[in-house]
Amino acid sequence: MGYVEKNMMEGERLFVAGRLHWIIFSKAIVFCAVSAGLLIYSLKTSMAGEAQVSLLVRNAGILVLIPALWYCIDGFIKHQSTELAVTSKRVIAKFGFIKRSTIELNHSKVESFHVDQSVLGRIFGFGTLHINGTGGGITPVPNISDPLGFRRKAMEAIDASQYKG
Repeated sequence: MGYVEKNMMEGERLFVAGRLHWIIFSKAIVFCAVSAGLLIYSLKTSMAGEAQVSLLVRNAGILVLIPALWYCIDGFIKHQSTELAVTSKRVIAKFGFIKRSTIELNHSKVESFHVDQSVLGRIFGFGTLHINGTGGGITPVPNISDPLGFRRKAMEAIDASQYKG
């Protein structure tokens, strides 16, 4: 965790780190599957002697690879540039690669965590975690893996730090 580790205060420990779910690659997966289907179909039509159809389908399959690569790169950048952590003193969320956005809340300023999960989110284990800070600040973190587990561990860490001192 680059940002979190670089910005930890003296004596601060990392309790839990959150990760984005693989679902962020779903568009890339769909486009790759469509492209592969078209390319396989073009091979079958070329073997059947339908050269004109084969050429059209092959070109369409190659064309569909462009958004597949775009969504794959986009998902990879999101996955690598998003950090979510609970330390012994703060809750830290960092988004972005070139344009960076960070939220850092002291434990005493965290009011609650709210989790939204769709049916697919419940099945595959991802959801949106909303971090509610005092003063009305709400930070949504979409597509986080195991949002309920992260919320539980975060609340345990916050409770431990408040009872400690």
